[in-house]
Amino acid sequence: MELSVAVTALAALAQSTRLDAFRLLVRHEPEGVPAGELARLLDIPQNTMSAHLATLSRAGLIVGERQGRSILYRANLDRFQELTLFLLKDCCGGSADLCAPIIAALTPCCDPRETRQ
Repeated sequence: MELSVAVTALAALAQSTRLDAFRLLVRHEPEGVPAGELARLLDIPQNTMSAHLATLSRAGLIVGERQGRSILYRANLDRFQELTLFLLKDCCGGSADLCAPIIAALTPCCDPRETRQ
């Protein structure tokens, strides 16, 4: 991932409403959430939510798909993975022992063997 792409993505997440929206979309993968429902769940006016979604979309963190009269938004987990790996790539100077706590903290929430309820 290029530095400028990472900076754009991090800047998009550096605002509380956008971060809340992104986290909500991640929780609703792979189904996605319609734009109006996102606004309702976050108690944000729809026009304000639209501007936040546009910022996240330009950063490549979410993808919108038109379904009838509404747009269904999903988190772009591939871009999120790229961003996370960009941040962790040089983790602790390559010392596996120092990175172990980070990996251990991520494992319970991301274990593919666990089923989603």
